Amino acid sequence: MNKTYNYINLLFYVVILAGCSTPKSRVLQPPAPPVLRVDTTKINPDSVSIPSVTEALTENQTPALPILRTTEDRIKEMMRQGINKNSDWTEAVHYDIRKPNFVVIHHTAQHSINQTIRTFQLEHTKVSAHYVIGKDGQVVQMLNDYLRSWHAGRSKWGNITDMNSVSLGIELDNNGREPFPEAQINALLTLLDTVKTKYQIPFTNFLGHADITPSRKDDPSVFFPWKKLAERGFGVWYDESNLSPVPADFNYVDALRIIGYDVANLRAAIIAFKRKFIVVDTSGNMTEYDKRVLYNLYRRYF
Repeated sequence: MNKTYNYINLLFYVVILAGCSTPKSRVLQPPAPPVLRVDTTKINPDSVSIPSVTEALTENQTPALPILRTTEDRIKEMMRQGINKNSDWTEAVHYDIRKPNFVVIHHTAQHSINQTIRTFQLEHTKVSAHYVIGKDGQVVQMLNDYLRSWHAGRSKWGNITDMNSVSLGIELDNNGREPFPEAQINALLTLLDTVKTKYQIPFTNFLGHADITPSRKDDPSVFFPWKKLAERGFGVWYDESNLSPVPADFNYVDALRIIGYDVANLRAAIIAFKRKFIVVDTSGNMTEYDKRVLYNLYRRYF
């Protein structure tokens, strides 16, 4: 009987194990590929609500704006750079700041006063002036008189090779091919009278851009009334009633140099001189009349 009982138990376990085992065919089958569900619902773009810029810019999303430096900020930075940190510091009580001793007059060679102002406010242009005067006589100051503007560029007058450091730059709204309106010249004369008195600028030190950069510039043009300015005490002019013949030993090259012109490029210096004083002839040759004008100026002022 015990043998019968053991046999039954053994048969029971075989049946249980057979039911729990995995068939060989199921083990060897590859797993079924996953089922991808694609949403085929179409979206109407017109029905999508896009937030405005104001709504999108929450307090935590405010964009960083560029820091605009004022003139005062730039001056403070330069003043800091002027301190030698390797030296002891104790301040003296007697000092001064840059005082202009020349005035250089330009024409803008642009088409409006607004265009010129914009040019002087763009970072990449690297050019500026103290004043801009419109055709209607509007005067716009763009830099403090005591600051060094970037108007002269590579220039020379006499022994001075950095005219930016000693001069005021005044730009006249003019394209270079047109006369200067009376309102504009009157505004210029008023401004010149102010700066001449304020800074005690010698009358011989009122120049044109072409005077100090004859190889590069031609402004102000032949339309500019230099004679009228000289009559008001701003610049020089020759005595038209007393143009005596020049001496045989008169050296016009030396005369141009003594007046102030850079004669390294002699032809350019001659053209600049004639554009200002002769006007009707701007060739690169000195005629007998041109020499008489130069000799008169040389004897009269220099």
